[in-house]
Formats: sequence, structure tokens, C-alpha cells
Amino acid sequence: MAASPRQLPQLLYIQDSEESRALVRRLLSKKFIVLEAGDPLDGLQLAEETQPDIILLDHNLPHMTGSEAATRLKKMLPATPIVIISADLSPEARARALAAGAIGFIPKPIDDDFEELVNAYFHGKVEKLDDAEQHLQAYQQELVQRLEESIRQLSATVERNKYLLQQNEKMFAMLERRHKLLETAARAGQMVTSILDMDALLKHTVNIICSEFNFYYSGIFLISEDGQTAILRAGYAAAGRKMLDGNYRLPIDQNSMIGKSILTQQAQIASDVAGEESRFQNPYLPNTRSEMALPLIVDARALGAVTVQSDELDAFSEEDVTSLQTMADQIAIALNNAQLMLKLEAANSEILRTKTYEAIATATGEAIHWVGNKAAPIPGSVKRAREDVTYLLALISQLPESALENESLAAAVQTVKAEAQAQGLDLPKTLAEMSAMKPNRLQALVSVESLLEDLEIAENSAETILSIKEGLIGPARQRNDAAVSLREMISETVANMGLPDGAVEMNWDANLPLVHVDARQVEQVFNNLIKNAWEALSATPAPKIIVRGSRDADPNFALVTVQDNGPGIAPEIQEKIWVSFFTTKGGSGGTGLGLSAVMQIVNQHGGKIWLESEAGQGAKFFVRLPVEK
Repeated sequence: MAASPRQLPQLLYIQDSEESRALVRRLLSKKFIVLEAGDPLDGLQLAEETQPDIILLDHNLPHMTGSEAATRLKKMLPATPIVIISADLSPEARARALAAGAIGFIPKPIDDDFEELVNAYFHGKVEKLDDAEQHLQAYQQELVQRLEESIRQLSATVERNKYLLQQNEKMFAMLERRHKLLETAARAGQMVTSILDMDALLKHTVNIICSEFNFYYSGIFLISEDGQTAILRAGYAAAGRKMLDGNYRLPIDQNSMIGKSILTQQAQIASDVAGEESRFQNPYLPNTRSEMALPLIVDARALGAVTVQSDELDAFSEEDVTSLQTMADQIAIALNNAQLMLKLEAANSEILRTKTYEAIATATGEAIHWVGNKAAPIPGSVKRAREDVTYLLALISQLPESALENESLAAAVQTVKAEAQAQGLDLPKTLAEMSAMKPNRLQALVSVESLLEDLEIAENSAETILSIKEGLIGPARQRNDAAVSLREMISETVANMGLPDGAVEMNWDANLPLVHVDARQVEQVFNNLIKNAWEALSATPAPKIIVRGSRDADPNFALVTVQDNGPGIAPEIQEKIWVSFFTTKGGSGGTGLGLSAVMQIVNQHGGKIWLESEAGQGAKFFVRLPVEK
């Protein structure tokens, strides 16, 4: 009769390999309550808390060797037998282990005698060490050397921390500068959006830029009607007035920073204007040492550019582009919507929010972290599955062809043998190893359930990685815009999702226009929105999703809404749902990339997406897309 678990002695095994711990657990669990620690520090704490009857230590451990751990444990639990397990079979390794306080030494790999050896040590077997004093002195000398090495490592760590502290101080200074620029940009944007008159707006804008940012000069250029030149419409101080009086203008080409920024729709920086080929040398501004040109863009259309100049070298950096471009975007909106000032505050807030989420969504460090975590289980699962398949192939190779009535089955067995041999698998040797195993170990090694479990782990990890890849890369693919029927595309998307009949109700206006979009990317938008809505309805008694399509109040856009009757989205997370890797699905498989990718796709098409939701009243997403012209 098997002993009651309460009556079994406790054995603590300290080993950082999960596979080794699992093997020892299978071999000894009938005679011992097997406690496990994957780290010697955790093992020391567990030993102190549980007072085990015997301790097994792997010699090759992180943070400290098995001998060092044995010395600590011997002092903590002097009456507890300690046995070291090591792949080092040299006499010195055994002597070092016994000198450290172990009563025994078991070599690796673990074989069929392992259980008997552990039982013998548990019942009082103690290995003797010749010349114990000499070995003890050698071991103590080794400890002193390791202590000296630890001190050297700590010293190196201190120096490294000093360096990191310096780098952090530089980073904090950069962040403080960026925060100040963002704050000033927001204040400047707020000031210009309160001005209605176009001429007054332009004049006050350059004055605000120079006073708020302490720049040497600022000017605003607008594109001429023929699109060939950039005309100065506002300039700071006396130099600006002189250039305005002379009808100052620049060709829109690669020979000036203003022209280049308009053509490329990207900011241009000259840290040292001396010798800068793409900068026009302006005789009205002889003290300029560095310059930045920022395009004024609305709906992917350049209106002009703003120049900011400093009388200091290296006054601008690439990090300043985001902050100052935000200000330039606000100026562009103010110029384009001078007669619609009541709507500017909401539009300005939307631009700031969109740019923030785009910056977060393109951060690759977090994506690498996610992919690494999801990929980590795959090698171990594949390794275990390969071993399981080898054992199963060895068993199949034992089937005699004469025992198989079906010739095809006999031929298949013969093929297995031939291909296994061609792949270098020594099935007879594997069978010999299996024959020498104890029954309980053999049954564990040929477990089909274990094989399928490992394959499922690898499959789930791969599917998650592919999902993350699609969420990150999908919106960045090359677009192929064309005329698309939202009614046909969304209807086909819903049909392919396999939802219950009647789960999605669709209403379409007769005058719904075609939209000019990339069909594949926009299909991903509505697939995500409808899928998220359906998942939110899992606990709703009568789940319903309503999709409506109509022409927007702005005739240049079509509007589609996706509404559900679920629990709604809490106000405190309504802004967070658009951020990459934020998910409310916990461990149920969500990557947090769906809505982030949706926002990127819609914004890249010149559209807009927003949410309206109240607790208990469901959620309603609005998607506005440009119509085909």
C-alpha cells in the first residue's frame, strides 16, 4: 500500500532546469514529497521555511555554485543531509562538494540507480573524503577568489550605474526641454486660434512664435495660386517688414528649405547654415546660424511653410520636430479654417491626440518584448515534441509487416523505418534505451497527451505572433486606393465572420457614395470593430450589432457607425482603448493592437474615427472616410 502523502518525507530539489526538476519529480514522487526551487536564493528561503528531510543540489546554478549553496544550507540546517548532483565527474568536483558540507555526490546524467542512491543517502549513507583538511583549504581558497571576483563585479556595476545616471540626467534634460516645447507650442496654438482676421492671424503668429520660443526670426510663407512660388505673408520685426515690402518670395524647389519642406511635406533642419546647400542665403537675416522649416499641411495638402531661425548653432534637434510640427499643424488649421473658429478647439485636440497615439503605436521596443514573450515557449515545446515523436516512431518500427493485413499499412511502416534511417534517427538504439527504462518513466515519455499539448503551445504562440505582426505591420503596408462600395465590402466581411444569423443588422442610405480607400486596410477596420462588438456582447441576453452607412454632413465624406447593445465602455478607459498594447481582454488572447491599427488606418486615409458610449448603454463607433471624386 502506498504511503499517505502526509507521512512521506520532504525532499527539496534546487535546479534551474524545469526539465530536470520534472524528471526528478517523476522518479521520486512515490517516496518523497518533492519541493522544488529554480534558483538557489529561493531554495535557501524554502529550506528555512519547510525544514526538508533531505536536500538535492545541482552544482551548476545561477548566482552561486551548488557547493556554495551547500555551505549555506549546512550552516542553516546542520542535521539535514545534502547531496550535490553534477555533470563534472572529476575527483576535484566530488572533493569540493564533500568539503562544502555535502554527504554525497551523484554524477549526471541521472540514470536508473538515481532513486536507490537518494534513498541510501536519506537513510544515513555518508561518503568519506580523504585528506579532508587539504580539500577544505582548497575550497575556502576558491570561495575567497569568488568573493574577490564578486567585489570586482560590484565595482564595475557601480561604475556602470554612474554612467547610467549620467545618461538618465541627459534624458531627463531632453524630456524637460520637450515638455517645455510642447507646453509652449500648445500655448502658441491656443493664442493663434483665437484670431479671426487672416492678416492679423499671420502677423500675430510670427510675433507669438518668436516671443514664446525666444527665436531670432520667424516667417510664414503661403503657396501662390499657380503653385510655383512660396510668398512671404508675415515676417518678424524689421527684417520681416523689409522683406514684405519687397514682395519676398521663393521658388518651390530643392534650393531652399522652405521649398523643400513644401515639396516633401517634411520638416527640414539646418544645424549650421554655413555651407548648407538646401538653404537660401538671406541677406536680410545675416545673424542666422540655425534654421528649421516646418510645412503647413491640412488633409495631406500643403498650404505653405513656417520658418523659425536662431542666432545660435545647433539650436534645433530632430526631437524638436514633433513639438514644433504640432505647433505648425495648429497654425495650418487656423489658416485653413479662419471662419470656423468655433470648431478649431475640437480639431486641435484631435490632432494632438492622433499624433500622440501614432507615436506610441510605432514604438518597436514594446512589440519586441511582446513577440519575445510569445515566442519563448516554442523552442522548448518543439524540442519535447521531437523527442516524443522519436519514441513513437521507435514503437511503430517494431510493428512486424506480417501483422498488418493491409499492404498499404505495411508499406507505410516500411517507409517510416526508411525515412527515419535517412534522417539519422537510430530507432533500434532508441528502443534499447526505452527497454531499459522503468515503466512509469517510459509511460511518461510516450504520452500522446503531452505531445499534443506541446504542439498546441507552439501553435498558439505562433498564431499570437502573427496576430501581433498583422496589427503592427498591416496599417503600414503600401496602400492601393480605389473606388470601394462600403455596403458590399462590409456585407461580405460580416458574411465571412461566421456570426449567428440576425446578429448584425445593416442599414444603408440609398445615396451612400463610393469611398476612395484601400479596400484591404479598410476591411480590417470594420472586421476589428464588429469582432470587438461581438466579443463585448458575450454576457448580453439578446446581443445585437447595428451597422449604418450614410453620407456625412460634410459631402466629401461617408459615415459608417457600428453600434452594439452591450455593457458599454467605461469613461476612464475611452481614451486608452486607442493605445497600442492596451487591452481589456486580459489573458483571453487580445493583443491590444486592434483599435490602435484601426485609428492609424482611418487617419492615414484622411478620415476620422471616434467613440460614444455610456455605461450600460452599449458602444457606438463612428468612422468617416473620404468619398470618391
